[in-house]
Amino acid sequence: MKNTKAIIAGTMVLAASTLFAACGSNSAKAADTTSTSTWTTMVGDGIQSMDPSVALDLVSGQVLTDTTETLLRYDGAVLKEGVATSVPTATNNGLTYTYHLRHSKWANGEAVTAKDFVYGWQRTVDPATKSQYNYLYSGIKNADAIMAGKKDPSTLGVKATDDYTLVVTLEHAIPYFNTMQANPVFAPQNQKFVEAQGSKYGHSASAYLSNGPYILKDWSGTGDSWTEVKNTNYWDAKDVHIKTLKTRVVKDSQTALNLYNTGKLDDAVLSGQQAAQAKTNKDYDPLKVSYIQYLQLNEKKVPAFKNTKIRQAISMAIDRQQFIKKVLNDGSMPASAVTPVGLFANPDKPSEDFATESTKTTKAVTTYNKKKAATLFAEGLKEVGESKLSITLLTSDTSADKSLGQYLQNALEQNLPGLTVAIQSVPDKAALTKSQNGDFDITVSGWFADFPDPINYLNLFTTGADGNNGSWSNAAYDKAVKLSETTDANNATKRYQDLLTAQTILNQDAGVIPLYQQVQSHLVNAKVSGLNYGANNMYNYVGAKVK
Repeated sequence: MKNTKAIIAGTMVLAASTLFAACGSNSAKAADTTSTSTWTTMVGDGIQSMDPSVALDLVSGQVLTDTTETLLRYDGAVLKEGVATSVPTATNNGLTYTYHLRHSKWANGEAVTAKDFVYGWQRTVDPATKSQYNYLYSGIKNADAIMAGKKDPSTLGVKATDDYTLVVTLEHAIPYFNTMQANPVFAPQNQKFVEAQGSKYGHSASAYLSNGPYILKDWSGTGDSWTEVKNTNYWDAKDVHIKTLKTRVVKDSQTALNLYNTGKLDDAVLSGQQAAQAKTNKDYDPLKVSYIQYLQLNEKKVPAFKNTKIRQAISMAIDRQQFIKKVLNDGSMPASAVTPVGLFANPDKPSEDFATESTKTTKAVTTYNKKKAATLFAEGLKEVGESKLSITLLTSDTSADKSLGQYLQNALEQNLPGLTVAIQSVPDKAALTKSQNGDFDITVSGWFADFPDPINYLNLFTTGADGNNGSWSNAAYDKAVKLSETTDANNATKRYQDLLTAQTILNQDAGVIPLYQQVQSHLVNAKVSGLNYGANNMYNYVGAKVK
């Protein structure tokens, strides 16, 4: 599975309040705007795309989750039925999934059928669509060959045996396949509507057709605010109690606080000083999310980074607790592994957390130890034949990333004699491009889980993976990851041990350097109830109520 969704970290501080975004309809008949039940939230950036095949950013993903119904839907940690009437069990030794679909409608009143899923999935893997999220299809029969341009999209292992039965055939068992079905990239798409819109598809609210709880309004392709209204054609409309969702872009924490205090936001995400002060507010509601910020060290551009001692020294020179206290002030947690705490548990011992277990023998690598760091760095420099090292740290130009860069610069230069760190801060999109192209020495990266499984993170750092921008490589790591996806895919116990082996290797080797797991500081209006944050890092508004 190839991963291309490397996210520069600074955008996450404010962007994740309403995490993903995009989907509306040109049908006013399906909208219910008669109620005053409204919920107003903030994000850190605008909608990038309403096309579920190509949407990549977190803002677009949440609106897609609001306005599109996939086969399955997360309600907190529980995976529930969506268009599918139940969560199926794989057959044929884990190679076949059969989804029985309910009778549901698009916002324009047309029936949603299995053929809409077939069309949407084939369109997503088609190289002509240029999806950057199609790697999630890897493992479905012929998906990799199609994405490589070697087979026609029509050969994808998905078939509508009738209007309400969808059969998916895999090339190898994917034990987490159902969990991915809550992701909007697997959404159905109405072929007639998509083809009628042509190149305009997904570029405005009127150029997208919803089949989910809400319909997107007031978005022309640009703009810093939009509205979602209840879709009365949604199959579970009786459980959609909040009639209107309003979202506005807010990039500054003080502005967010002011808007909340004046009643113009119902959910504000704060950072820095505002987050620290908010902890005594009665509306304070910290949210632990499956997001890890980490450093990637470019071994191709800086050969010294191939030395394990140098990588470990850089990790040990960072006081994560102090950084969180002095810079973030939002309750985030120091990270000892690139897999988040709370994401995954031992199938044989549910109380045993995967990330915690993986650090039992490796936590020293991410524990601040100035003396040990200096010793390892000196030894590493000697082993690579250098007496000093000058590097540049790439960050985005957000205030959060700039603060992180300054902190890391001071910590590394003070604690590692012979190391000089310059900072290069560029706009977020430019930072992402430079990171993906390997145009950096050290870069700040981050990853939100798309589904609750360690492979979501561990696949990023296999040799040659698109997310492995630092080009770290370890044969034993690659072997363990591969075993978890092939030989041991149907054996939960063995697969867990494979994943644990891989994560432990990555920890010990400092292949990437985890910094923190994000805990967002929210102020939330107490008038809401039943609003759940899912295991896929999305809010589910179905069932939520506003007093």
